[in-house]
Amino acid sequence: MSDAVLFDAREDGIAIITINRPDQRNCLSREVREGLRGAWERFERDPALRVAILTGAGEKAFCAGGDLKEMVETGMTVPPLDMYALPYDTIELSKPTIAAVNGIAFAGGWMIAQACDLCVASTSAKFAITEVKVGRGSPWAAPLIHMIPQRIMMEIILTGKPITAQRAYEIGLVNRLAEPEALMECALELAGEILDGAPLSVKAGRETVMLATEMGRAAALQAARSAHEHCYNSEDAQEGPRAFADKRRPEWKGR
Repeated sequence: MSDAVLFDAREDGIAIITINRPDQRNCLSREVREGLRGAWERFERDPALRVAILTGAGEKAFCAGGDLKEMVETGMTVPPLDMYALPYDTIELSKPTIAAVNGIAFAGGWMIAQACDLCVASTSAKFAITEVKVGRGSPWAAPLIHMIPQRIMMEIILTGKPITAQRAYEIGLVNRLAEPEALMECALELAGEILDGAPLSVKAGRETVMLATEMGRAAALQAARSAHEHCYNSEDAQEGPRAFADKRRPEWKGR
């Protein structure tokens, strides 16, 4: 791994991925983009890792967005589709991800936080889709309509003005708020709550949410039933009720 992106594989099944360029406000430079791609691929390949937390080094910025200097130097027009390693979009992931936003999440910073399944934020964090301020675009924001109301989304995109972490929480963009010094603790707590669940149930549950987002009601129900078959037929599906009856913690096998 490049030192531009740090990877901490914890023994409890949580991977902490940190954008490590605080002096550049953790912008999405080439080395950061390559580091993130490698980190996501490493997380997906390792069967011992079940949840990933993405954050930024320092207190000022989670990620300030794309590298504008690079855009000027290259005369960049439409960014290549594979330019950014976005979870569940340009890179395939099957496990839950959490964005831990510790400062500004502007433009591409909002983009990578939005791409994660869940988001916790420091009370001092700020979010903005600033592309209108620099003549760029935010086509990646389209899925945002499934997270926040249309008119709020319209205002955020058309004005480019930042919103506070509290406002992001109120509109449903952020799951949980924490004081700056407790942000990672909050993210780890949320990850731990996911780890308490049976791995196959968590996987099928995540797929159900995405199916419901992208399909109509009847089609989503049918697809979700299919997604859960492996879960219902697993050893864990017998272990869970047995552990409940025995008044003990279940021992998940993921099979």
